[in-house]
Amino acid sequence: MELALVPLALVAGLAAYGVWETRSHLGNLARVPLRIHVNGTRGKSSVTRLIAAGMRAGGIRTLAKTTGTQARIIDPEGREIDVFRVGRPNLIEQTRIVRRAIEWGAEAMVIECMAVTPELQPVAELSLIRSTIGVITNCRADHLDVMGPTTDDVAWQLAQTCPRAGPLFTAEAERAHLLERVARSRGSRVVATDAGSVSPAELAGFPYLEHAENVALALAVCGHLGIPRAAALAGMQRMTPDPGALRRYTVRSGDKTVEFVNAFAANDPDSTLLIWQRLELDRPVPGRLRMVLANCRPDRLQRSGQIAELVAKRIHADHVILSGAGTDLVAFQAARHGLDPGTIHNLGGRGAEDVYEHVLDLVPESAVIVGIGNIVGLGEEIVLHFSNRAVHRG
Repeated sequence: MELALVPLALVAGLAAYGVWETRSHLGNLARVPLRIHVNGTRGKSSVTRLIAAGMRAGGIRTLAKTTGTQARIIDPEGREIDVFRVGRPNLIEQTRIVRRAIEWGAEAMVIECMAVTPELQPVAELSLIRSTIGVITNCRADHLDVMGPTTDDVAWQLAQTCPRAGPLFTAEAERAHLLERVARSRGSRVVATDAGSVSPAELAGFPYLEHAENVALALAVCGHLGIPRAAALAGMQRMTPDPGALRRYTVRSGDKTVEFVNAFAANDPDSTLLIWQRLELDRPVPGRLRMVLANCRPDRLQRSGQIAELVAKRIHADHVILSGAGTDLVAFQAARHGLDPGTIHNLGGRGAEDVYEHVLDLVPESAVIVGIGNIVGLGEEIVLHFSNRAVHRG
């Protein structure tokens, strides 16, 4: 009889601990009165950093946490610390970040959303962050296998991180009405931002290629908090960008000039196309080759299919270089979509040095190469090969 009671006692003990842990976390949240939760398809890490930098420049002690190319904590002084993990990423680590914010005396925290699956989106917001200000960068066709099958479904899932009775800032226009439906149900309001509010001169002040819509979104949040635009913008321009930020490296090898653009973080087709157009690569220039370097992963079949259709139908490059794993499938699908097989260079399974040398061999005089797909692992090594040899970075 006594042995039979042991499991019941364990269950009761675990339940009591769960209640205590929840109450403790909610108490910790209350000690950080300004909480900003950043979600979206693309640009979450950059926007998180931009908002936090603007807030620090405005005199608000702010902790930020990103989960982009490399998970990082940025303390109230702007110093970066790697997020230590045992095993796979877990949403519960956000409770540890809140405790760290309290230890550092932070008045505010800007947290990039970790959730991807539909069931975890509301948990991330309503249980773990309980934001006072919400941010959704955009709603694009990515993670359709988990959040889809349509982009409208993606928008609906992202909207689950809308705060209760707080503003939701977004650069999304096409699907803003879906965000508004969730916002109304939570007593919130959607605040739309406009990329056109950021001038070319303001963008030129960044030491890397930043998107106008990201800056506009961050400035709108800082403006809502009463931070002067000039101060917030200056703080943003001084900040350290995310390792996956859009950057340009110019390499010279003999008589050849190669401009490599690290766009690996933009791994959905719409974002990649926008970058291609921003770089004015949608029109040919005599003497300049346009090249795409797509780094592939075998476990992202849907994304590989998107890459194949993108390079075949929407981006018109002189050469398409495939690296990583699962490249045979991408090459086959791209050719099936109508891409000339003679423009496809399948370097699957080869190292970063081979990829780099192959690119140089293809260039007669001048070329722009845009790296897309996946940055983790080989993608990072490819970027290093170009950055280490660059005569100019931007």
